Amino acid sequence: MQRCLALTLAQHSRLLLRNKFIPICRQQSAAMSGLLINQPNYSWLKELGLSEDNPGVYNGSWGGSGEVVTSYCPANNAPIARVTQATLAEYEETVQKTREAWKMWADVPAPKRGEIVRQIGDALRRKINVLGSLVSLEMGKIYVEGVGEVQEYVDVCDYAVGLSRMIGGPILPSERPGHVLIEQWNPVGLVGIITAFNFPVAVYGWNNAISLICGNVCLWKGAPTTPLTSVAVTKIVAEVLEQNKLPGAICSMTCGGADIGTAMAKDERVDLLSFTGSTHVGKMVAMMVQERFGRKLLELGGNNAIIVFEDADLNLVVPSAVFASVGTAGQRCTTTRRLMLHESVHDAVIERIVKAYKQVRVGDPWDPSTLYGPLHTKQAVEQYIAAVEQAKQQGGTVVCGGKVMDRPGNYVEPTIITGLAHDAPIVQTETFVPILYVLKFQTEEEAFAWNNEVKQGLSSSIFTTNLERVFRWLGPKGSDCGIVNVNIPTSGAEIGGAFGGEKHTGGGRESGSDSWKQYMRRSTCTINHSKDLPLAQGIKFE
Repeated sequence: MQRCLALTLAQHSRLLLRNKFIPICRQQSAAMSGLLINQPNYSWLKELGLSEDNPGVYNGSWGGSGEVVTSYCPANNAPIARVTQATLAEYEETVQKTREAWKMWADVPAPKRGEIVRQIGDALRRKINVLGSLVSLEMGKIYVEGVGEVQEYVDVCDYAVGLSRMIGGPILPSERPGHVLIEQWNPVGLVGIITAFNFPVAVYGWNNAISLICGNVCLWKGAPTTPLTSVAVTKIVAEVLEQNKLPGAICSMTCGGADIGTAMAKDERVDLLSFTGSTHVGKMVAMMVQERFGRKLLELGGNNAIIVFEDADLNLVVPSAVFASVGTAGQRCTTTRRLMLHESVHDAVIERIVKAYKQVRVGDPWDPSTLYGPLHTKQAVEQYIAAVEQAKQQGGTVVCGGKVMDRPGNYVEPTIITGLAHDAPIVQTETFVPILYVLKFQTEEEAFAWNNEVKQGLSSSIFTTNLERVFRWLGPKGSDCGIVNVNIPTSGAEIGGAFGGEKHTGGGRESGSDSWKQYMRRSTCTINHSKDLPLAQGIKFE
């Protein structure tokens, strides 16, 4: 479900030097009593309208009287600030206000809705550095990725502005004289958006920008562990709506946990529910939505593979495999988790990748030399430890990494494991941590089969110079994934292409191509402009 903005290290450094808001993280004890927001190095948080205690409900006005949650920095486990989540009563009030706002928003012409989205994009541009800093602080990804994630939202706003003047259906030839067939596309109404911790800005942006130009209103529930980012983004969007004298409930937000998510899934007033998260939770969400015959858009897990053939350019393979497996500390849905190497290049590639892994610079997410930050939570560290142990028990050999790092925060070593069977249980399992399983294959047929044998079908890549093989890979007997790449890694996709996957990945598509159709309902309309009433297929009824 995730994309990337590839910036060079030099660009990374320049961005940091230009941005006066970026703190250099001090190693602080997790047991410290104060909040980071009250420390001078983090005063920039107030530029986003944040404070010690923040309301976690927005429906045209700010509120929240539910559970108070504290957000923590993964780089040092220090508390940042607090957010008061929504109660179910406040969720109910927010849904009512959001649906009321739709009555007005649906009447706004699509190009004028696009103008509002353009202004949202511009407002994000003005806050891109400081908002990217918050993503880095609260999620744990390096600063350049945090800024890149905000840029994703900006880019999809630009895309949506153009789309607002292009959406529509065809005029179809009718077989009956004096008749016209047209396709009419209308908004579904209220789009519920549940996003995950690893992309706390971008995934909302993909859904929000496209939903708005289609004429929908949005209700957002971000991840419970990144509530400050949800609040900060909503403040930026709300200001644009208020400046245009539009109901703020057009883009509502309710911070919360499973109770709010369950309410959204079961609520018949939520016309489309877009859920990004694990396959396990996504399955439960899908069943709840299906039980009420609702619409759903699922962006779930990915057990993604890179396949390297004997004719591959290893100068492309090595940086691609390293970036795709350690980027965001392995916490992308498009992270490479399986590296399949032809037996003729197996040893050479492992040697080069292990050498590259050992040069990955680990540190504070805000340090310009850092390429690899912490895992998001302590629970993720436990999952990492368990996965490494399972891999060993199933016959794997750790050739690089494999340990928790002795430093503050949720840091683990990026890890490479060889010697496992392609169908080993741990290889078939998506573990959302930086562990790369290296497999050795002999033939194209078995490599393609291994790629497709996992339950998820998100992203896949081959490295080859064989043109016939390329088109077999793209064809019906090639990759069964929603994203199928050649000579580029599994992570990283462009705004203009539809993003999503098959099988247990959920089948949803977001952002580009014709993904806008998921946010609208189609009517096939027949208009008789004659004085006769001929029937279709030439049927006579006299």
